[in-house]
Amino acid sequence: MADEDLEKQIKSLAEKMDGLEESMSKVAGPYAQLVDYIERFQKISSSYFKMLGLYQRYGAISPDLLIPGVKDSISRDIVKVLFERDGQNISQITDKLKDMRGTSSRRIVRERLKGLEEKGVVRSKESPRSREYWLTEAYVDKWFELLGLGVGRRSEEPSPEKQDGE
Repeated sequence: MADEDLEKQIKSLAEKMDGLEESMSKVAGPYAQLVDYIERFQKISSSYFKMLGLYQRYGAISPDLLIPGVKDSISRDIVKVLFERDGQNISQITDKLKDMRGTSSRRIVRERLKGLEEKGVVRSKESPRSREYWLTEAYVDKWFELLGLGVGRRSEEPSPEKQDGE
C-alpha cells in the first residue's frame, strides 16, 4: 500500500514537472526571440559605427575605397555608375559619366573598362547586340564586407558559373 501511494506521488510529481517544463518553454520563447533581436541590433549598430569610421577616415563612403590601385577618377566613376546599375553597355556608361562629369568619351570609357577587367573589378558579358559590363561578385562581396554587412549577392545578373552549367 505504501508503495502504491509512493507511486501515485511520483506520477503526480512527474505530471507537475511536465506541466512546469511546458510553462517554462512558453515563457522562455519570447526571451529567446528577444536575444535574437538584440544580436541583430548589435550587428546593425556595429555596421553603422564601421561606416561612421570609414566616413571619418576617408571623408566619404564610396565603392572606390576598395580599389586603391586605381588612381584615375574616370575609372572610379565607372565603378560608381555600375554600382548604381549593373549590366550597362559602353554607351550607357558614357552617358552616365557625361551626366556626372560633364564630358566623357566612348574610347576612354572602353580603355578604362578594359583596365578594370584586368584588375578583376569588372567583367563583361557579350550579348547579341552589345557587350555589357558588370561588377564582379568578388568585388561586390568585398564592398559588403567592408561595410560590415556580410557577404551579399545581387540577384540582377546570374553568376557566370550558373550560366555555364545550364
